[in-house]
Amino acid sequence: MNQHLKTLIRYLLITIFSCFQSVSAIDFVFNGFKPSDISLFGNATIESGILTLTKDSTFSIGRALHPSKIVTKAPNSAQVLPFSTSFIFAMAPFKDRLPGHGIVFLFVPQTGIDGTTSSQNLGFLNFTNNGNPDNHVFGVEFDVFKNQEFNDINDNHVGIDVNSLASVFAHEAGYWPDKYNKFSDDGSLNEESFETLKLNNGRNYQVWIDYADFQINVTMAPVGMKRPKQPLLDFPLNLSQVFKEEMYVGFTASTGDLAQGHKILAWSFSNSNFSISDALITQGLPSFELPKDPVYRSKGFIAGITVSLLFLVVVTVVVSLFLIKRNRRMKREREEMEDWELEYWPHRISYQEIDAATKGFADENVIGIGGNGKVYKGVLSGSSEVAVKRISHESSEGARQFLAEISSLGRLKHRNLVSLRGWCKKDRRSLILVYDYMENGSLDKRLFECDETTNMLSFEDRIKILKDVASGVLYLHEGWEAKVLHRDIKASNVLLDKDMNARLGDFGLARMHDHGQVANTTRVVGTVGYLAPEFVKTGRASTQTDVFGYGVLVLEVMCGRRPIEEEGKPPLLDWLWELMRLGELINAFDRRLRTSQDFNEEEALRVLQLGMICASLDPKGRPTMRQVVKFFERNSEADESEAEDMDVYLLETLRSNTMLSNFSLSLSHGSHPTFEEIREGLSSSMSISWTNSLVDGR
Repeated sequence: MNQHLKTLIRYLLITIFSCFQSVSAIDFVFNGFKPSDISLFGNATIESGILTLTKDSTFSIGRALHPSKIVTKAPNSAQVLPFSTSFIFAMAPFKDRLPGHGIVFLFVPQTGIDGTTSSQNLGFLNFTNNGNPDNHVFGVEFDVFKNQEFNDINDNHVGIDVNSLASVFAHEAGYWPDKYNKFSDDGSLNEESFETLKLNNGRNYQVWIDYADFQINVTMAPVGMKRPKQPLLDFPLNLSQVFKEEMYVGFTASTGDLAQGHKILAWSFSNSNFSISDALITQGLPSFELPKDPVYRSKGFIAGITVSLLFLVVVTVVVSLFLIKRNRRMKREREEMEDWELEYWPHRISYQEIDAATKGFADENVIGIGGNGKVYKGVLSGSSEVAVKRISHESSEGARQFLAEISSLGRLKHRNLVSLRGWCKKDRRSLILVYDYMENGSLDKRLFECDETTNMLSFEDRIKILKDVASGVLYLHEGWEAKVLHRDIKASNVLLDKDMNARLGDFGLARMHDHGQVANTTRVVGTVGYLAPEFVKTGRASTQTDVFGYGVLVLEVMCGRRPIEEEGKPPLLDWLWELMRLGELINAFDRRLRTSQDFNEEEALRVLQLGMICASLDPKGRPTMRQVVKFFERNSEADESEAEDMDVYLLETLRSNTMLSNFSLSLSHGSHPTFEEIREGLSSSMSISWTNSLVDGR
């Protein structure tokens, strides 16, 4: 529906209502004002025929209303009568003052300015009654201040207000020239053709406001210009619950810390004649624009240059002092630093930040206690949760393990390794490491401190955890620029994140060396029950000693037993070989695991056998971590023929490294059988035959 058709409908409605308006019809035109034309409140005055709502004073209100009420509804009806009004206004800035706040054309039920405040409230409402439906006030605001409280769109807008200064409709002040279409082809507003009008530059603007058939439109343009065909605002609006039978109509404005002159130069109003605005005089009106002085002569420019120079001098002095002090401090710190601290400086976190994150290392934040210190939960700035490991002052191994973790984990990046966020060394005896926080704690706790009713690990969970750990160890052995030996793979060093992804952590005993070289350490370190026999004898770690520890972890996860139990129970490995000899290996599984719905006996036996092969006494009989990873990936990645070929290859490899001549001899000497003997023992003593399970990863 175009604008001409809308205007025609409004004229028809006016004709329909004319029978009710013979008595209540009102028309007036003010080309200049006399005291008898208008009622003034607050700071409003009339000067030389111009209605001035506010002057150069802060926190003031000026309101001007037509002296008598106007009938706004048809007799004995809720139907709001149409009306058309037009006025010419100017917001006159004062020299060297920031301008504000704005003008509102309004309908109100009573006179005076009680219940209103100045500043951003525009003398329209106040903080307490804003949004109250009992206000019965309506306004069209011309606002030059963006107030977040009222969700203003910007600091130069026109809005329609109903009982509130939070406008129901608003748009930047301006107009669409008639030579352009208001709407693009896709129906959206054609903002590119929109001409913005700056409200508070002192120029005179004319406004047209029409209401009829539950539709309001607001149009504005520079004074003297023909009324644009496309309204600035054109929206449906039902005022029947807002207007009372009779209302006062007029203007209100205010100042705050910001101040300007708010002036009305002419005004017309009618509820029967929509062309009454043509009677307004738009020529020969005074201008309120400030004369434009050269910028370099303005006080603001001079003051700005002066302040800027002073600020620059102050900043230069402060920065210089800061840099001098910082350089001196860093020089002192470097004198106390070791070489590794300089290398890993970018990962350093201040002690103050860590202390605040852990609330002063409070006891209630302790989430674990290890052999060389406590681990705390902390929250860094930005709500980032971390685990903070504080190495004990009394630990003689603390500094050595601290350096190991910094030099290895600090540069390793893999989804199945615990990520080191940073480190701190308050002094030579205060060593701190900061990791990503693992929401589900350690694997050790989930294995041995849970029952069927409290977060017990399912069969599927356990297989995924073993696969994740294998991927992490493979990365350490083959995936990085250097070969890293973890040397302490065990359940308590496997942590679970919020998605139950396993991550290997605690690199305090880790060592690294170039690929192709042999580790030169001969010092035995680690945890009893996870140490490979050749490592205990020679003190020389290798990837195969890590594989042994991983194998013990597999057995621990599947059996729900620690490697070394309390006195009177055999070690886990000896117990498993005895069950093998008796043909009762199926009884080795965690009782809680066997009763779970997702338990797969055949797959569980394969995984258990994998762990026993990894924990072989003969290092040459153990698979590589690449073979272990392929074992877990065979169901999803390798086709059947490829998997079988790789299994046969691995079997032949293990056959060539027979550990002992027969199974009974291995038991009598406390040793482990060969891969072939495991296969033969299972096939002869159990109903489930051996299935080729290890995939060649070469």
